[in-house]
Amino acid sequence: MSTETGLEAFWDSSALAPLCIDLQANPHTDRLFQEYEIVVWWTADIEVLSALARLQRMGQITPQDSMDGIVQLNDLKKRWKEIEPSSSLRDLAAEFPARFGLRAADSLQLAAASIWTMHRPANRPFLSGDQRLLHAAASLGFRTIAV
Repeated sequence: MSTETGLEAFWDSSALAPLCIDLQANPHTDRLFQEYEIVVWWTADIEVLSALARLQRMGQITPQDSMDGIVQLNDLKKRWKEIEPSSSLRDLAAEFPARFGLRAADSLQLAAASIWTMHRPANRPFLSGDQRLLHAAASLGFRTIAV
């Protein structure tokens, strides 16, 4: 589990999933987990649960792997900071599909990260496995970290 470093980073669900799925685990993600406390968008847990279910349907993980991932996700949820939905977040997210070519879920993730920083990313860490989302986050001023 992560240490209480006080250093927070916004974790897109694609960055969280490797923490819950042994198949996707890697030393880089584990190091980031030790370095940064987790800030997420309100639906992050649903997105990780969806990834677990998809991997199980595809036969890439076993039902036991999926259950282990759910246990890990529940442990993470006890520690993370969650950005709640709001009208201002929705309005901001509505700008991002046209501006950055993002899908709806990614637009909401990026808007949540922006709300977290009070619209002043000033080099705050943004972790994701999605290159388009990382590019959009960098355009807003986040320090992006690919996982």
